Amino acid sequence: MTLPEATGLYRRYAKTQTTLDLRVMQTTDLHAHIMAYDYLADRPSDRTGLVRLASLIRSARAEQANTILLDTGDFLQGTILGDVHAMSRKAGTNDTHPMIAAMNSLGYDAGTLGNHDFNYGLPFLVDTLQQAEFPVVCANVARKLGDTATNDATLLPPWTILARRLRDQCGNWQDLKIGIIGVLPPQTEIWERAHLEGHLHTRDMLKAARGHLPALRAAGADIVILLSHSGIAPDTGMRRTENAALQLAALCDVDAVLCGHQHQMFPGPDFEGIAGVDTKAGTLHGKPAVMAGFWGSHLGVIDLKLAKDHNGWQIISHRSNLRPICDPQADAGQGRALVADDGTVAALTLDAHHRTLTHMRRLVGHSSKPLHSFFALVADDPSLQLVAEAQRVRVAKILEGTTYADLPLLSAVAPFKAGGLAGPTHFTDVPAGPLCIRNLADLYLFPNRLSAVTVTGTALMDWLEHAAGQFCLIRKGKPDQMLRDASFPCHNFDVICGLRYTIDPFVPPRFAPDGRLQHPNSRRVRDITYDNRPVQPDQTYVVATNNYRANGGGFASAVAMTEIRLDRPQGRGSETIRAVLADHISRHSVITPSTTPVWRFVSAPGTTALFDSAPAAAEALHDLTGVRIESAGPGPNGFMRFRLYF
Repeated sequence: MTLPEATGLYRRYAKTQTTLDLRVMQTTDLHAHIMAYDYLADRPSDRTGLVRLASLIRSARAEQANTILLDTGDFLQGTILGDVHAMSRKAGTNDTHPMIAAMNSLGYDAGTLGNHDFNYGLPFLVDTLQQAEFPVVCANVARKLGDTATNDATLLPPWTILARRLRDQCGNWQDLKIGIIGVLPPQTEIWERAHLEGHLHTRDMLKAARGHLPALRAAGADIVILLSHSGIAPDTGMRRTENAALQLAALCDVDAVLCGHQHQMFPGPDFEGIAGVDTKAGTLHGKPAVMAGFWGSHLGVIDLKLAKDHNGWQIISHRSNLRPICDPQADAGQGRALVADDGTVAALTLDAHHRTLTHMRRLVGHSSKPLHSFFALVADDPSLQLVAEAQRVRVAKILEGTTYADLPLLSAVAPFKAGGLAGPTHFTDVPAGPLCIRNLADLYLFPNRLSAVTVTGTALMDWLEHAAGQFCLIRKGKPDQMLRDASFPCHNFDVICGLRYTIDPFVPPRFAPDGRLQHPNSRRVRDITYDNRPVQPDQTYVVATNNYRANGGGFASAVAMTEIRLDRPQGRGSETIRAVLADHISRHSVITPSTTPVWRFVSAPGTTALFDSAPAAAEALHDLTGVRIESAGPGPNGFMRFRLYF
């Protein structure tokens, strides 16, 4: 590949003939998507899978003599296959993790961790990483924090140096030392508190990188690539920020940044308008960067041209790009594969794939009606309410005879599959009839654990206010305004069952999507009642929820809550909500989903808003009650657009 001649600097070095090309390839947020298969729908998928990405990796290597392959975390959790392997390890088997086996076969050079890699516990993670034939580094997770980053007792090496002998443009061998350092969001310590409390601590990513980079350079690194399981966001000056890739790129000892965590694409338009970000050139503060989507959707590629003089090696030009495994626009938005499966990765994963199919097809119960999330972000939803009821029943049983038993008990749930970046097929869609394990995973995507918290009425109001931030500011009397803020994650739209309330999107949101208070005098959520009585600011409530939310996940400091220690009967350990849901359904044998009124929008005649959902949602409009929604024709990227009347 011919790189742009970035200045007279390039021409000067070209004359020295001591230049070489290095291709840096990135995967990120694979989330145990190895096979090109949707386990929740029980059908092949052209949109995901390391098995497809592997074909791109091999072709990208064939194009360039000098390459390295790196991963930026969240590779162990995210599919039923990952769950099944974790369960088998707990049962005493010692098989190599199928994701690690695939990565070993592809010759990964290094990687770092993401927050979800801790989902199955610290012992599981440590044992799994021992199977990796490549170094995994992380500079800001420590068993014990010291007075400075360099004195931390880090869980993993904070950095490593890849010593490579590479061909220069004249065909001569050159020695290059590539420094690799990794970081992840410090909030991991909070999100995974049940696993990590008392065992691991996190440091601010910038402080950790600043502390360790001098030693990495002193050890002889010619260039430094920072593996950031962290996304791109404006610099707000906040400490311990979650998405700090832009700020990390500004560090003088960093030459390139591989980003992740946000499940977005860079270069690309997702980050337009942020100071220091060039979405076309693919740079952060002028440094080459890339973010390769999620679930194996893209291969990130940074092509570097390096030159050597008496001061050593330096980057004189660069180009960042993404290579997709699928054309998402093809076949009416269903997507079409651009590459075939890699035979080696497929063969390595086949046994794990078959075990997963057997597990996910196990019968749990029956449903008399379909369950879907097509309208879960805009109206009361029976699939969410089924999960909420299972949580509520279990927590009520556990708290019997305790001081919490007489407090009002609520249950908070959010839709995990509601379209967005994952496309028009990413919705819960369970037909009436048999319910299998895969259907429960479709209803509840993550292996979160059941938790309960106490909150005051004031905190409860703020909880709902944060959820109401998913809606754009709507103008009364105007037709067809876009309803949803695309930057607001659907999994943070909590619905709190047991309450009744109204949402007013005609006033600004009180909280920003990251939990920052942005309009202190604004209140979108009104008429909040429990048992037909207004919620009182000083009243205490118990809320059944998941461990991620109980540990502050998604809220930052927006909502004050205190977690209740749930002592399970018969010595039961920490229960996943999926297991709670399975028990709830099996005890009823046949469930009949119904919708209880929880929330609605305020009325505003003459006002409409648009939102996107699955094409199949058009046939489910008759399921809605208490809200007027109609089809508005095809939407972008294979979605169907709908019109909501206020």
